[in-house]
Amino acid sequence: MRTRSVPLVRTAALILTTPLLVPVAARAADFAAPRPDATRPTYTDWSGGYVGLEGSAGGSYGAYNFGPTTIGGRPIPAFKSGDSTGRSDQGRNATTAVGGVFGGWTWQAGPWVYGIEANLDLANLKRPVPATVAGFGYADADPAFNVVRAKTNLYGALRARLGYSFDRYLIYGTFGLTGANARFLASYPDLDTGGQTTAQRELGYVGFTLGAGVQYAITDSLALGIDYRYIDLGGSRRFPLGVVPGDTGGPVTTRASFTSNQLFARLMWFPGGLKVPPDPDETAPHDPDNGDTGRFSLHGQTTLIAQAVPGFRSPYEGAQSLIPHQARQTTTATIFLGLKLTDSTEIYYNPEFSQGFGLSRTLGVAGFVNGEAQKAGAPFPKLRSNRYYVKQTFGLGGETVDVPDGPNQVATRYDAERITLIAGKFALGDFFDGNIYAHDPRVDFFNWSLWGASAWDFPANLPGFTQGVYAEYNRPEFAIRAAYTQVPKEPSSDVLDPRVFRRAGLNVEFEERHVLPWLEQPGKIRIGLFSNVGVSANNRDVVTLTQLGLFDDINDAVAATRRPRRKTGGYINLEQGLTPELGLFARASLNDGRTENISFTDIDRSFSGGLSLKGKAWDRPDDTIGIGAAMNGLSPSHRAAFAAGYLGLLIGDGRLNYGTERALETYYALNLTKFVTLTFDYQFIDNPGYNRDRGPAHFFASRLHADF
Repeated sequence: MRTRSVPLVRTAALILTTPLLVPVAARAADFAAPRPDATRPTYTDWSGGYVGLEGSAGGSYGAYNFGPTTIGGRPIPAFKSGDSTGRSDQGRNATTAVGGVFGGWTWQAGPWVYGIEANLDLANLKRPVPATVAGFGYADADPAFNVVRAKTNLYGALRARLGYSFDRYLIYGTFGLTGANARFLASYPDLDTGGQTTAQRELGYVGFTLGAGVQYAITDSLALGIDYRYIDLGGSRRFPLGVVPGDTGGPVTTRASFTSNQLFARLMWFPGGLKVPPDPDETAPHDPDNGDTGRFSLHGQTTLIAQAVPGFRSPYEGAQSLIPHQARQTTTATIFLGLKLTDSTEIYYNPEFSQGFGLSRTLGVAGFVNGEAQKAGAPFPKLRSNRYYVKQTFGLGGETVDVPDGPNQVATRYDAERITLIAGKFALGDFFDGNIYAHDPRVDFFNWSLWGASAWDFPANLPGFTQGVYAEYNRPEFAIRAAYTQVPKEPSSDVLDPRVFRRAGLNVEFEERHVLPWLEQPGKIRIGLFSNVGVSANNRDVVTLTQLGLFDDINDAVAATRRPRRKTGGYINLEQGLTPELGLFARASLNDGRTENISFTDIDRSFSGGLSLKGKAWDRPDDTIGIGAAMNGLSPSHRAAFAAGYLGLLIGDGRLNYGTERALETYYALNLTKFVTLTFDYQFIDNPGYNRDRGPAHFFASRLHADF
């Protein structure tokens, strides 16, 4: 899972073109600009009309609920179409692309904004119902056969908006009316004759919608935004849906209601123009002698990643296989709150919304291809308190350093030599395994094996956080840090084990800082060790028990033999500047490979490295190009477990023709404004899930990141 610190955008073409309909005007900096009139507003005036385009690639989730339903006059249990979080909608049988146009008018009173908006969107949303629906009695039918499919091709809505403007942002809520079409296609097999009957029905729906969004003025006439909508289309009147053949069949009548969660990236044009406030650096020159800007810190971020994979070789599929022909979208939005209680005591709190799933529901690749994809994904915005901790600093005298205000950092002045203690909830990646070139999937590499030491099985819940204590001794030349934290109750569990004196994780890291004399560029070397005690199974034992016939399914052997076991390992991490614009990074990590991994991913050894280049040479100094490669492997006993059908944290094809998993990634991060970056990313994965029978696969993605 990702461990990094408000939300934005079926094919790779859709993903790569939707966000980039943005002609961004470059503004020349005026370092001698006088202070503007103090009466000038500090918020954008959004008054007037606007039009725009919106799109969603794999960011719409929903389901039809059928019932009451009768077959030949006999009632059957209510059933539900397969929503897009299920495996039935992750692959070639369904797509979830939505896009269209919108327009509206806005009025404004001070920072308060209100208005009305209409939208019309084309969709290609398909929601199958598996043939094993108990009510239809087809438990013995081909699992790939769908009894009912529900399709939606058109959405429309008329909504009111109410929001608040600050700086270049507008945060708003919405409510209104919405409508959609629906087409139901039914195919009922006759298990006696081998034939089938079909039926079709088209209906129109009207319901209500609630939502929220954020938009950001990138120029005086263009804005980017994200818009979330909850749609409830209510229930239709009862309608016929064909006839089930056979002696126990008969005419089918049912009723269907539909709910959906949708997330759109949007590009807006304001023909009358916008009145935007001056940038902060135009109104308040920085005072280098002031090491404290206040006792409060407020920051936020939003990251939207849309990613697709086209077809690739896939002769068979297991429960946790990577599936071809799909697109998915993930979004996170985080608030970073900080308060300085005393000159040495600080507290921090991070509420975070997240929505969406990685490709194949964040399964199928050990070095997963989207660092923002959580194993705790949800089809609707889910709020979690991801961080809350207290930080105590003990200065040891000598020279001091000014630390600017930033996410999870109140502006302050520390002694360069100091001891820091932290207690609470945090991500171990906040403090360990850092690297300025490859560490944050919100701004640099997407691949889990490039932004992290992926054989480091750090303790964490599903989104990547844990609770415990952290200590660090810091000097200008080096730092030593350690953490003692909770582990999950069992592998890939969202519940942390409270028995920290029996089951816990210990992580230690040494960081050396240097400047290479022949390059005159800074660098760091980090060496980390970990020792975790968590409930897990021994790979060799479960393979043996299955081969002896004591268990028919190796996963049953795993569940029956889990007990507290220790896993150890370590990593080495290099970051080195080569020029002021070019940097090198490299990592190597491994663990003992004897037991299940409990938190991160199914990797026992990993090697990665690459380069990061700023765009000064082509007059884009804030743009970044990155290229990196990684190779992941498994221990022999771990390979044998997967070959026997073991399902791990992320992978499991049911069998295994083993080969090392290899990844290549390159990205271009285009800086649109001081606060907004648009990234295009490509990845090549050979042997996804260590399986020579699958792939290679190509992944295309775009990422929109905004922060303040």
